[in-house]
Amino acid sequence: MPESTSAAKVGVLVWNQYTDWPAMLQAGQRADALGYDSLWTWDHLYPIIGDPNGPFLEGYMVMAAWSQQVAGPTIGLMVGANTFRHPGLVVKMISTLDHLTDGRAVLGIGGAWFETEHTAFGIDFGSGFGERLDWLDESAQLMRDMLRDGVATARGQRYHSVDVRNDPAPIQPHLPILIGGGGEKKTLRTVAKYADAWNIAQVTPEQAAHKIEVLKRHCDEVGRDFGEIELTLSLGPMIIRDDPADAAKADAVYRAENPGTPRELLMGSAEQIAEHCEAYADIGFSHFIYHSPAPHDSETLERFANEVRPNVSLPSRG
Repeated sequence: MPESTSAAKVGVLVWNQYTDWPAMLQAGQRADALGYDSLWTWDHLYPIIGDPNGPFLEGYMVMAAWSQQVAGPTIGLMVGANTFRHPGLVVKMISTLDHLTDGRAVLGIGGAWFETEHTAFGIDFGSGFGERLDWLDESAQLMRDMLRDGVATARGQRYHSVDVRNDPAPIQPHLPILIGGGGEKKTLRTVAKYADAWNIAQVTPEQAAHKIEVLKRHCDEVGRDFGEIELTLSLGPMIIRDDPADAAKADAVYRAENPGTPRELLMGSAEQIAEHCEAYADIGFSHFIYHSPAPHDSETLERFANEVRPNVSLPSRG
């Protein structure tokens, strides 16, 4: 392995479905005490794993509440649904969150995909994923320009802002934009043009390495330094246990709390999880984010920070 240069960053995405605020607050505060680098939640309106007919807490309100109770990690959506809000409003909201967190906000954004909630709330879902990604590209440009320059005008196909101001500016001189998704023709090109960080999920190391090469090509084509983009990986829901029988018990609790879920969990010892992360660190990922579904397993939260993070080294990026 190439010589390591720094320790990996770790984050936790606390699911805001089938849970309640006291449980989410406790998870956020514990992550803070454990020194997590980042704290995330979803931007949805209905549960997206398992039965959609259940409770779901709105993401921006959760982040605002966390901002007053959690002092260390950055706070963001993994990722914001571009269809839900005008990009100018998103910049105002995330800039306000940056003030609430004293400079720890991250603007997470993606194209959106869950048609059920769009239909229920009467939100325009567009003609298909391709159109929504075109909207995302236009939106990301407006967001970047507003954050960078304080005033911006939209491109005009989907959004029609003219000299829209962002006042007050965020506390951070450069509030980061994170874009999620792996579409090779559109999403990764938008990442190359406008993102400070990229997130991808549900890919093998080989698939992720291919996506990185595609992203590098887009960076070359648009004149962007690939090294400016932080590579972040969503590990999905996870349980850390040394005994497989104990892991199976925790898995049963997870499925009971999230009815109808078909999703498999990443399960294993801390050593096994670290080896899993190392395979992605070797190809350039530096920030590893696992999902914490209700009931927000405390042992996994603690062991990921205390036992996995110290054993994931980061080789130099090429």
